[in-house]
Amino acid sequence: MDAKLSRRTFGTSALSLAAAAMVGDAIGQVPQPPPDRPKNLVIPGTGPRVARTGDDFEDEKWVYYPQEPKSSWNIDENVRIPGGVSQNQLWAEGAKRGQPDIVKRVNTPPGGIEGSKGCMMIQTRRSGVPGSSSGVPQQDDLLHNTVARLGRTIPVSWTPNCTCRVYVPAATQWEQRNGSSFGFRAGLQAFNNKGRNDEHWPGIFLDMGWELKDNEKKHFVRAIIRADEWGRDLPGPKFEPASWITLGMTFTPDGFSHFFARPGIEDLREEDHLGSYNCYNWRTHTFETYFFNVISMDDGWSWSTPWVIDDAFLHVATPPAQPRAAQAPGASTVK
Repeated sequence: MDAKLSRRTFGTSALSLAAAAMVGDAIGQVPQPPPDRPKNLVIPGTGPRVARTGDDFEDEKWVYYPQEPKSSWNIDENVRIPGGVSQNQLWAEGAKRGQPDIVKRVNTPPGGIEGSKGCMMIQTRRSGVPGSSSGVPQQDDLLHNTVARLGRTIPVSWTPNCTCRVYVPAATQWEQRNGSSFGFRAGLQAFNNKGRNDEHWPGIFLDMGWELKDNEKKHFVRAIIRADEWGRDLPGPKFEPASWITLGMTFTPDGFSHFFARPGIEDLREEDHLGSYNCYNWRTHTFETYFFNVISMDDGWSWSTPWVIDDAFLHVATPPAQPRAAQAPGASTVK
């Protein structure tokens, strides 16, 4: 994958390529069966928070500046600068697919984190090329502005891990279709099966669906893990409408990606582990960012399901001797 194709944020590709030059050899080319649950599993949320990253959306002045028209490089190879960004510089448009049509702060839905008053809502309608409609599902990306905030990428030797809370709206607010609607994903650099540096984006999707139960139509969202060693999407647990979900991912020095999900807003635990995979049989070496997908039928009139996000944070479980960590209100600084 060339440098242009791998660009996800405006102006970060040079840092990504530099990070690739500092790592070791590629893994073999034959996919290996996924192992049993790893020993000493690193649960997302472990370790100090990374300085200048993460958002609880409590600032009443929180605002996102969209800078239309959006990018659509994945369809027409058009990156439209300057790209959208939030006022606090923590969120940015993805240069590959473009930003959601709506990114705004909303009141915390019922059942949210105690004391939380604000969250971020993302929703999209024209998810393809600006000014046209493709008639097929397309997706937009909102990236946590990690590299710009830190001035560097994060090696997986630091065991980066990220968490967020996601509110599943009532089924009456869903886009009228089945399939993927939301994604919590990471931008990673890895050695591919040809031994070359490449970018990939594993994560957890939420698929909308329904089933008949006692002759009644029951809606649900199902977690879908992307991806195993063969690049397959794997089904996970179901979650109810009008409820909260806690999602998390960990990236370990052995190159594996670890996926977690649980109903509700409590911190993740070992029993919430959905699986650990050497995604695509690539050896991951560098964490760039995490980001959110929102997906809609790009028909010009159908709005996606509105997804609400709270407490999106990045941690490092095995930082170097002098990590720089974020400081929560009233907490002592971690040095």
